[in-house]
Amino acid sequence: MIKNKTMNSIQQIFQKNDKNLLSIFFTAGFPKLDATKAIIEGLGENGVDFIEVGLPYSDPLADGPTIQHSSSVALRNGMNLDVVFNQLQEIKDTNTTPLVLMGYVNQIIKYGEDAFCEKVVACGIDTIIIPDLPMVEYENHYQTLFKKYGITNVFLITPQTSEDRIRKIDSLTEGFIYMVASSSITGAKGEISTQQIDYFERIKAMNLQSKLIIGFGISDNETFTKACEYGNGAIIGSAFIKSLDKNGIEGIGDFVKSIVS
Repeated sequence: MIKNKTMNSIQQIFQKNDKNLLSIFFTAGFPKLDATKAIIEGLGENGVDFIEVGLPYSDPLADGPTIQHSSSVALRNGMNLDVVFNQLQEIKDTNTTPLVLMGYVNQIIKYGEDAFCEKVVACGIDTIIIPDLPMVEYENHYQTLFKKYGITNVFLITPQTSEDRIRKIDSLTEGFIYMVASSSITGAKGEISTQQIDYFERIKAMNLQSKLIIGFGISDNETFTKACEYGNGAIIGSAFIKSLDKNGIEGIGDFVKSIVS
């Protein structure tokens, strides 16, 4: 199934509102194998703008201990790509909150590139984040592959990313740039440091054409609010995983309120 759209689901969000957007990340299959539907519904009902669905992986290089743990639990629960694709297809017609898939390039290669893309489209998803996809591989191969299926790739930038590379990423971006708030792996870090503010200011001064969503270390109302001063919104992952682990799906509403209130 080839997907043809003039504007992807994330671009449609930005067209309606491009400030203070909240995205929540969770690992499919955590805390239980069949929790995916209930988590997505809970987040959507509580006003989350878009949801990042993590594909559990045995060697998640960008993820800190909390998300690594959630991946390990999900894999032990029996989660794999076929299961998560089936779960997402089952809610495609009732879910109204845009979904973004986050995974690793080896998962795509192992599953089969075209088969993976076909499944993504069948789930009603048009945006993916592949942190370890090299730029040269994207330009030489995956850009054409993703375009064939109407899939948008999200690039990440860090405090160490050069200005030339950021400009290039900006020129290739159709959805948003994932602005990694620190040089480390994912995980709640407490308050935003002065070094991070300097980084945010530097990127803001570049006047990029792309929207910016800030992630890694965003964990509460204070860090979310500060991130939104410099980007169009923020992604929260580890803090939500911890909440799921402690409070279960029933605590989703309270968690979202604690971020945006």
